[in-house]
Amino acid sequence: MTQDELKQKVALAAMQYVKDVAIVGIGTGSTVKHFIDYLGDIRADIEGAVSSSEVSTAHLKKVGIPVFDLNAVGTLDVYVDGADEVSPHKHLIKGGGGALTREKIIAAASKTICLHRR
Repeated sequence: MTQDELKQKVALAAMQYVKDVAIVGIGTGSTVKHFIDYLGDIRADIEGAVSSSEVSTAHLKKVGIPVFDLNAVGTLDVYVDGADEVSPHKHLIKGGGGALTREKIIAAASKTICLHRR
């Protein structure tokens, strides 16, 4: 199985966390891109998403999912993102980049955080 196929599988597994969730917090990265593709398949079942990056925002809009500002929605039920590495102590390591601060803010505003290793 290729790395991309594994990411698709992880993204599909994360879909279980969005059942009965109106607005989903969305991270950024290649695994999240696949997750957004799957969200597009159920876009009629969700109101929209709060995005941590311009790239994720553009992709959400492309698949027909409205994007809201975190200030407009308040607390989120779930935030889905990927992690670059997992330490031997099961600490998740996120990359740097411009979205990292926004990812942390959206994760902190969420009741459930679903992080998968990319």
